[in-house]
Amino acid sequence: MTHPPEPLRSLERLVDVREREVDRLTADMADKRALRDRFLRSIERMEHLAHSSGASGGTLLAQALNRGAYKQAMLHLAHTHRQDLGRHEADLAQAQQQLTQAVRRKEVLGQVLEQRQQVQALAAQALQQKRDDELASQVWWRGQA
Repeated sequence: MTHPPEPLRSLERLVDVREREVDRLTADMADKRALRDRFLRSIERMEHLAHSSGASGGTLLAQALNRGAYKQAMLHLAHTHRQDLGRHEADLAQAQQQLTQAVRRKEVLGQVLEQRQQVQALAAQALQQKRDDELASQVWWRGQA
């Protein structure tokens, strides 16, 4: 079996590079989605902690102040996490666009490669047919002599 010509090998390598890029971006997206899920769980837990700490109007003033400060700190932390989550979701959307573009580039190159491989296969088939015809012609001429 012969090796494909250099332009086809180069195109095959380029398709492989694009496929690795898609794999890398897919793994990156999975990491970003996992981080988003952690943000959401953390926010939910902080809000739960803030609301389950009890009423701040207790019998002792120090205890009431402590509970109030705790609730305020938890709600502030949840708010900060929501802001971070918003930035992270924007980053996630950008990463999704990059992944989509990378998949498109890979698919286009894959289609070009497939078309060129088909052209090469047809050319090889035509060349083989020509050789077979020449051989048959030689055999026929020898039989006539």
